[in-house]
Amino acid sequence: MRHVALALALVTVPAPLWAQSGSAAPKPVHTLELSGPRIGLTMLSDGVRASLLEKHIDVKSTISQFGWQFERQFYAKEGGVTAVHEWVVLLGGLDQGTAIPSLNWLVGLRTPEGAEFGIGPNLTPAGVALALSAGVTFKSGALNVPMNFAVVPTKVGTRVSILTGFTMRRR
Repeated sequence: MRHVALALALVTVPAPLWAQSGSAAPKPVHTLELSGPRIGLTMLSDGVRASLLEKHIDVKSTISQFGWQFERQFYAKEGGVTAVHEWVVLLGGLDQGTAIPSLNWLVGLRTPEGAEFGIGPNLTPAGVALALSAGVTFKSGALNVPMNFAVVPTKVGTRVSILTGFTMRRR
């Protein structure tokens, strides 16, 4: 009986692997690594500034943003829409002598032309909220220059960010 079970395991386990090879296998999808530095500005409403002031963070209505975006495609169709998820880690307010951390996780879609739309959670000292983003990536050879616009509405007010950066296209 033990020999029969071993023989069945040897036949059934590799079968899915055989199905993924040869002419029946799907074509590999090229994914791009688009992680890279980000720089920009965030405009804070009076309510957001008041909320930050309660936490002893005193900033003007516009703050600088510096950070890094970690981006991965998780679905791509050759010549079609691509599904991506991004982690964006930023430090705001450095121009005013303070460091306001921001963590964003966005899930979205990108068109072949470079337009993208995303939504996801945003975490800052001002609170937790839902970030909505849109943007476009301009391409020049191997260089990508993303331009993104994000709106984060909260109970105390709204934050609006404009970010750019650059990445080198790698396959």
